[in-house]
Amino acid sequence: MPLPFLSGLRVIDLGQYLPGPHAAQLLGDLGAEVVKVEPPDGDPLRFLGPTDSDGVTAAYKILTAGKTVVALDLKTADGRAKLEALLAKADALIESYRPGVMDKLGLGRERLRALNPRLVHASLSGWGYDGPYATRAGHDLNYMAVGGGLDASGLPDRPVISYLPVADFASAQQTALAVAAALFGRERSGVGCFLDLSIMETVLGWQGLNLTAAARGQMPGRGAALLSGGVACYRLYRTADGRFITLSALEPKFWRGFCEAVGRPDWTARQADALPQTALIAELDTLFADRTLAAWRDLLDPVDCCFEALPAIAEIAAHPHVAARGQIHVTPGPEPLVETLMGLRVDGGPPPRREAWRESDAAAVLSAWTTA
Repeated sequence: MPLPFLSGLRVIDLGQYLPGPHAAQLLGDLGAEVVKVEPPDGDPLRFLGPTDSDGVTAAYKILTAGKTVVALDLKTADGRAKLEALLAKADALIESYRPGVMDKLGLGRERLRALNPRLVHASLSGWGYDGPYATRAGHDLNYMAVGGGLDASGLPDRPVISYLPVADFASAQQTALAVAAALFGRERSGVGCFLDLSIMETVLGWQGLNLTAAARGQMPGRGAALLSGGVACYRLYRTADGRFITLSALEPKFWRGFCEAVGRPDWTARQADALPQTALIAELDTLFADRTLAAWRDLLDPVDCCFEALPAIAEIAAHPHVAARGQIHVTPGPEPLVETLMGLRVDGGPPPRREAWRESDAAAVLSAWTTA
């Protein structure tokens, strides 16, 4: 069941695809009642990619879990009136339209404030509400590029695409945090507010270290920094059977323990070699390529040296630590659904569970909100 922290609060989710809906879902995990408002044809995520036998994608089911779904045509006066009636009773609104769309729908900031002065309105757009890119189209890869999330990561000859989309999920979490904080602030001020959030700027907000290094002329090349692959003690390595391991022996005691375990105490002092440590990295490449993943686990799992095997995605649910923590919930069947719950446990309890999404109508929801 959801956690009780936001119990009694009502959230309208006008988002589509991933960032907005995930932000609203996180608030639902914390106890808020979430109503997802979709166009008559549904959120496009319902049909984006392979669909299950019921015609709905697994991605939609996962990101809509815990919500009540209401279909409204906001291009009609009746649809807008029903949404306004819901908003008048809501505590928060999350939408992910481009700037200007809410105004075109007749639901700009002034109208929302008149409907419900206590409403917290979070708008999660790609680029934010002003600036030359405000209405420019974009997706995760574009936001990662401009926000600084790509240039420093990857291989020396090119950046790499991260999967799943980092900016989308990160901005969803930032939005949920901002909404929760604004709701807390509303309890003091008595009034809501408008939150201008940007997917790109979520990534940009992480870049202080790199931007400072670049401004000082100290930015290392891609794959050459301490935490991007420039040191032998913090790398991915391929094993004899084509699998991978992670080594993160940054502290001298961990590196020393690793070197002793693999019979190369002479490498201990070379942790201080200049970056990038091309020669030492090549020696470790050769070392790890000599044994299978299982053999390396047998040798290094007992050693306190920040070594971990890299499990394939299909192996993660069965990992002994993951399984013991209970964050993964599987709905079995011919079309199993594997959900990852919020990684939060309160007073020793389990992670908050989500019920399957359900469809309703605006009148039923509003009646329940009015009589509650």
